[in-house]
Amino acid sequence: MWATERTKKRMRWMWIVFLVLFLMLIGKLVHVQFIQHELLTKRAEESWDREIPVSSLRGNIVDRNGKLIVGNKLAPTLYFVPAQNEQPQKAAKELADLLKVDEEALAKKMSQRVSIVKIAPEAKNISNELAEKIQQKNIPGLYTGLDYIRYYPYDQLLARLIGFTGYDNKGLAGLEYQYNDLLMGNSSAIRLFTDAKGASLPHVQDSWKEGKDGATMELTIDVDVQKVVERELAQAMVKYEADQAMAIAMNPKTGEILALSSYPTFHPSAFAKVDSTIYNRNLPVWMTYEPGSTFKIITLSAALEEGVVDLEKEHFYDPGYSMVEGAKLRCWQRRGHGDETFLEVVQNSCNPGFIELGRRIGPKKLQQYTRDFGFGQVTGSNMAGESTGILFSEKGYGPVEHATTSFGQGISVTPIQQVQAVAAAINGGTLYKPYIVKNLIDADTGKVLKSYQPEKKRQVIKPETSKKVREALESVVAYGSGRNAFRDHLRIGGKTGTAQKVEDGRYKDGEYIVSFIGFAPADDPQIVVYVAIDNPKNATQFGGVIAAPIVGQIIEDVHEKVGIKERQGQLEKPYRWGDVEKVRVPNLVGEKKEDITKMQYPFRIEWHGNGSKIASQLPKAESQIALDGIIHVYLEK
Repeated sequence: MWATERTKKRMRWMWIVFLVLFLMLIGKLVHVQFIQHELLTKRAEESWDREIPVSSLRGNIVDRNGKLIVGNKLAPTLYFVPAQNEQPQKAAKELADLLKVDEEALAKKMSQRVSIVKIAPEAKNISNELAEKIQQKNIPGLYTGLDYIRYYPYDQLLARLIGFTGYDNKGLAGLEYQYNDLLMGNSSAIRLFTDAKGASLPHVQDSWKEGKDGATMELTIDVDVQKVVERELAQAMVKYEADQAMAIAMNPKTGEILALSSYPTFHPSAFAKVDSTIYNRNLPVWMTYEPGSTFKIITLSAALEEGVVDLEKEHFYDPGYSMVEGAKLRCWQRRGHGDETFLEVVQNSCNPGFIELGRRIGPKKLQQYTRDFGFGQVTGSNMAGESTGILFSEKGYGPVEHATTSFGQGISVTPIQQVQAVAAAINGGTLYKPYIVKNLIDADTGKVLKSYQPEKKRQVIKPETSKKVREALESVVAYGSGRNAFRDHLRIGGKTGTAQKVEDGRYKDGEYIVSFIGFAPADDPQIVVYVAIDNPKNATQFGGVIAAPIVGQIIEDVHEKVGIKERQGQLEKPYRWGDVEKVRVPNLVGEKKEDITKMQYPFRIEWHGNGSKIASQLPKAESQIALDGIIHVYLEK
């Protein structure tokens, strides 16, 4: 009786245990089937899937007005799943004929015991037309992955700044490298579901893995200004057989770089064909050299700010040299300039005159102004490879070093530093940080991910001092060494520079870097342009002869694009022997033809149309024209 009761209890407990286990099993099945269904399905698919990459669009690079500088072009890549093709040799033969590659090597690659083969480089970034021909073959296991390569609508424009991408579409140089993480994005993919051997799973449909396109990079660059700058540099390289050339155009009121160029250049899609020193060196921020006379703008600004000179009333006598601590420091004009006002010292770019200005400023103050204007440190432009330049140390800064610094010799600077400093000297005295990236924008949402704005560093000189500097530099273009930059009605100011090249601590005989930095309009600067030509030939090696006319032409060609209107109050450029004689064009509009024909003008008139009264003319009234030039006159009926 006792044993039977004990057995019944055990049986009850066993049923309870079985019931609990059964309920737990049911619960687990419910949990797996309904609650964990998506998670477990995802994990299963991850173990089954084979992804055919579909590249996301790398971020576009556009100019300040939205014009495309760098984009993307479709270039498919082929993938092969060996398990889905029983005759890889036959497939390789068909492909080899179309791809024009070695059949044996291709067959070996396609016969690998792997889940998926990327047929590269043989079938990477092929043309759309070729991809369509291959698809028509219907080769089992062969898939086309969407891929892209960079597209350059302006070819080599801005190449040394922008850089290029490599085999995997990752940035390798320039802005493409610096901002690669933002430009790259995340790739999409076609998901093929297969078993362990690579065979397709009939009960699972292929799917799509969504990626994300890279961010759009908006630059401060104006493509229209950039094209003019690059055209002028390309012509200068040929005309003067120069070693190198570089240029920067910047808005002096904001620090926005409107154009930036280095020559020789290259096409980003063919970077492997050029020397690495070309694509790894963005000359306007990388190259350092003695600035020469363009640095005199800093000495002039400091002298005016300290009140140690009256440019128009004070005089200086230049014998052609200045003696400093026993060293004879010569003027570029060996015979000297004789008696001149200090304004003429600026116009003539007289070295002894600037040595005197430096002496009046004093060594400590000139050094301080040099650093306050941004020399001896990177500008913070955020362009790769920027150099700091070299200034004299306090211990190594003696009377001779102070004298040579006053006229731009013995120190080393970069082009971007010079543009930053001169912009401050002419914009009212504010030093702005130069910058070239304006916005980084989410390609999908249009949301600005990162924005760069004008950044004031410090006030270097007073606005009234800056006004005097502008006036002095405008007179340099009208009357002095910068006369070849003069353009009628545009009020250009500027300064020439000629610096002997240095190698291993010694000056190279007969090799110079000639430069000119100009701005317009002189009374309210909207653009500052710097051009430097390295070791030009076939011409007199002076900045006023070679670089000044290039800057003048750039400003003339872009003045409407950057909002420069023709100005009144321009200094009249006096005639000098060798100049083309010019006269002002009279206003003929409204006059009668018979009256004009009776007058004796030194130029020719070409008549257009029928009628008796003049409706319009080219060039317009008050423009300058050569004495033997032509005025086109249009008559109204």
